[in-house]
Order: sequence, then structure tokens, then C-alpha cells
Amino acid sequence: MDLQSAKARGKKWLTRAGLALILVPPPLIALYIFAALKFSYADGERVGYVQKLSKRGWLCKTYEGELAQVQMPGQPATMFPFTVRSDDVGKKVEELHGHRVVLEYEQKKGLPSTCFGDTEYFVVGVRKAE
Repeated sequence: MDLQSAKARGKKWLTRAGLALILVPPPLIALYIFAALKFSYADGERVGYVQKLSKRGWLCKTYEGELAQVQMPGQPATMFPFTVRSDDVGKKVEELHGHRVVLEYEQKKGLPSTCFGDTEYFVVGVRKAE
């Protein structure tokens, strides 16, 4: 396969994708976004220490953060990126900064924009770990 045919296929694909976006009725797009936000692909809990948390976004303000998960002393921490859409939950995460916390999250796949958050993991609850 040569480079020119790959470029031609790429342009053809982009043209088709652009046409599909133009031709799809706005109510179907809204229904898809509603379904992607309403239903979660997975949910669970992660335990660790919040390393960073910031409120970001031009129009859609969300809290974006990282949770450091330490399995055993001496091992490097595994970072878990997360998004918080609720101001109440975001403020509670800020209050527990520096403590070991349990983050309850829902994983949302297929959201069409980063306006809803930078990650696919949305924190819906937080509590101090025992």
C-alpha cells in the first residue's frame, strides 16, 4: 500500500463522516448524547489520594483530577484520571484533599465532545477511606 492511496482513503473517509454529521437530524444527536450521559458502561470505586484537582473549561466547567493509587509501599503509584461534573461532589473532593479517599465513579463511553469532561470516568460520590 502506498502513501498516496492511504491519503486518498483518509480524505474519502473524512468526507463521508462530515456528510453523515450534516445529514443526521439534531434530535437524534440530542437523543444520543442524552443516552450516553444517562447510562453508564461501568461503575465502581477507586481508593487513593487525590493528587490534583482543577476546575476547567470555557463553557462547560468541570473538575478534572488525578487519584494516586498505591498498592504497596515502595511501588510507584498508578494514576487514575477522573472528571467531576457536580459542584457539590467537586467541593467535597476538595475538602478531602490530602486524605485517603474512595471515589465512586461511572464510566461513560462514546461522549461526542470534551465539553462533558476530559475523561470517561465521572465521579458521582466521594467519602473518606477508613
